[in-house]
Amino acid sequence: MAHIEDEHEKVWDLAEKIGFCMLTTQSGTDLRARPMAAYAERLENAFYFLTDVASHKDEEIARYPNVCLAFADSKGQKYVSISATAEVQDDREKIRDLWATPAKAWWDSPEDPSIRVLKITPSAAEYWDSPGTVISYIKMAAAAVSSSKPDMGDNAKVQM
Repeated sequence: MAHIEDEHEKVWDLAEKIGFCMLTTQSGTDLRARPMAAYAERLENAFYFLTDVASHKDEEIARYPNVCLAFADSKGQKYVSISATAEVQDDREKIRDLWATPAKAWWDSPEDPSIRVLKITPSAAEYWDSPGTVISYIKMAAAAVSSSKPDMGDNAKVQM
């Protein structure tokens, strides 16, 4: 049980540290991804995003609530992919709780009636946490010379 808890913590730690992700939604037969600032609430087992009621995300999520969050720190060679279910909320208190400097680029205040909250509830995740770019290249080169497989760090699939 401790190992499973450690893997859960690893997913949350990596996602929180990276902070931004690509939120992928389904639009009919197409998939659409866009960068979003993630607000992780591990005690609620949820990620939150602020979005605008005029965006297409709301319509897409209403029709197809399954989404993917893809976090990437390419310099540190750390990645997290989270499969989840999304819902759009008009929770004014939560909007005020999530209000931060990045939101000011899109809206004048948390009282703007066009702001909505995306609540993302994870169901499964996979992470890759390697020791970094330089060390990874060294390990790959050494493995190529020795005909062995390189140890590229931690990788796990986690049920959330």
